Amino acid sequence: MPIQFTTDGSPGYRRLALWQDIVCDVFVGLDCKSDLGSAFHGSVTQAPLGKAVCSDVCSDRQHVFRTSSRIARSDQDFVLVALGNRGDGGVMQDGRETVIHPGEFALYDTTRPYELKFNDSFTQTIFKVPREMLQRRLGGTETLTAISFGSDAPLERLAYDFIFRLCQSADRLAPNNAAALSEQAVDLLAMALSERLGAASLPSSTHRSALLYRLKAHIRAHLADPDLTLAETAAALGISPRYVNDLLADEDTSFQRYVLAERLAQCRRDLASPLLAHRHISEIAFAWGFNDLSHFGRVFREHFGMSPRDFRQSQLRH
Repeated sequence: MPIQFTTDGSPGYRRLALWQDIVCDVFVGLDCKSDLGSAFHGSVTQAPLGKAVCSDVCSDRQHVFRTSSRIARSDQDFVLVALGNRGDGGVMQDGRETVIHPGEFALYDTTRPYELKFNDSFTQTIFKVPREMLQRRLGGTETLTAISFGSDAPLERLAYDFIFRLCQSADRLAPNNAAALSEQAVDLLAMALSERLGAASLPSSTHRSALLYRLKAHIRAHLADPDLTLAETAAALGISPRYVNDLLADEDTSFQRYVLAERLAQCRRDLASPLLAHRHISEIAFAWGFNDLSHFGRVFREHFGMSPRDFRQSQLRH
């Protein structure tokens, strides 16, 4: 990733102020403190990856705060996945505290206060994900923040390695490939988080989050089946149809509306892809579980404000 900002070359007396003004204010909306003064050094690189953003942060020791006042002045709604590369970093959020060692990762949520503490120089890769991307797969993040992942569990290690290597290549990927890979990265991240949730003895609200992830994963895996039903899905998870809708009601949706929204999202993605420009609109719709083309066209227009054909043309012109 190309360097977007570094304190190198700046006068010593300005380095910490520049770091605060440019990195902590513009990039993430934080308050940064360090006792190093003019000896402080730091750099940030950044590249988009679909809806996500990859950053590498290399810095001397500092203490970072995301305060309630910062949150009140911000519209940022992200989950940040911090992957340790060099040095250790402390994370405090939601009443928990952990230390990220090299080869581990932890999450923090920009909609709630948190603290980051680095007692020595460090390098971390930050995978910034719109919260809805993770929430759509897993539910809320309140029980997942400030917990270290990736040390022993194979799935957590796989998630770390995939996201880290993907971020190192982010600026060299074609936009459509970047978007698809970012979705795969969040899928893998959600699987790793869900495995941890399922293995631990946790409050009932956390088990509910894990069950919600399993429900969403089942739906996503069977979107292409036009016969996907509430009853079949409930039976596959060993719960009642009423409980399926109760889980989804936590996110102000229902089984039918969630399935429709996911199918439309997949069709929208495929219609925007130049790699799939040769496929007829009907092929794409039927491939994602629609069995009535006129119904597909109507609900697509209701959700996205234009017909599937007009949407495809608008995307492929860019």
